[in-house]
Amino acid sequence: MPKTSELNPPRIIVEGVRKTYTLRHTQSFKETFVAWIRRKKTSTSFQALNGIDITVGDSEAIALLGYNGSGKSTLLKLVSGVLRPDAGRILTRGRVAGLIEVGAGFHPDLSGRENVYLNAAILGMSKDEIDARFDEIVEFSEIGEFIDTEVKHYSSGMFVRLAFSVAIHTELDILLVDEVLAVGDAPFREKCKTKIREIVAAGKTLFIVSHDLGMVSDLCSRGIVLRRGEMVFDGAIGDAITTLKASTR
Repeated sequence: MPKTSELNPPRIIVEGVRKTYTLRHTQSFKETFVAWIRRKKTSTSFQALNGIDITVGDSEAIALLGYNGSGKSTLLKLVSGVLRPDAGRILTRGRVAGLIEVGAGFHPDLSGRENVYLNAAILGMSKDEIDARFDEIVEFSEIGEFIDTEVKHYSSGMFVRLAFSVAIHTELDILLVDEVLAVGDAPFREKCKTKIREIVAAGKTLFIVSHDLGMVSDLCSRGIVLRRGEMVFDGAIGDAITTLKASTR
C-alpha cells in the first residue's frame, strides 16, 4: 500500500472498517407477525464492507473500482461522513466536498441561486466567500438564465452541473465523486475532468467511483478494487483495471 511521509500526513485514513446493513423482508407489522408465525426470517444481514484499510495522501487521485454491490459507494459515504462504520475508524484531514448523489442537498422548492448559497454553506463556505465566487460557479455550471428557477424544474444534468460547480469552487482538500459525471453531455464532462486535474495538481485529494474505466485511467494514478465488501487490490490504476476485469462478481 502506498505510504505517506511524516512531513506530509495522510488526507484520509481508513482502519479496519466494517459496515453491515440489515435488509428487512417485511413492510408492516402485519407482515412481520405473519412471518413470525410461519417462522420465516423478517430480516437478513448484508456485510457491505469488511476490514478495509486504506491510507491516502495529498495530490492523490484514486479510483474505487468494483462491480455493483462491492461496497464502493458505501465506502465513499463513510469517508464523507454520511454513514458511520460499525467497526474501525475513518479520519480525514481538511475540508471534504462530496458529490455522492445527484441533487443531494438541493431543496426542490428553492431556486438555483438559493441552492448555491445553501450547498456552499453546508460545505463550510462563508457568505462572503460564496459572494466572491458566485459568478464563477454559475458560469462553470452553464445554468445561465435558469439560476433563478426552482431546481425541481431542473433536469438531472442541470442538477449535476450546478452541484459539481459548487463543490469544486469551495476551498476543498478532498473531493469525493460517485458516478455523477456520467450524467451530462460530453463537452461538460471534459470540462469537469480538466477541472479535476487542476484540483489534484494543486495538492488536493480525489476519491472517485466510476464504471467508466477510460475516465478513471485518464484521471487517476491509483486504483482500489473491492469485491463483495473486501479490498482485493490497491496499486497502480492500470493494474487495478486489469485486476477488476479478471475478477468475478
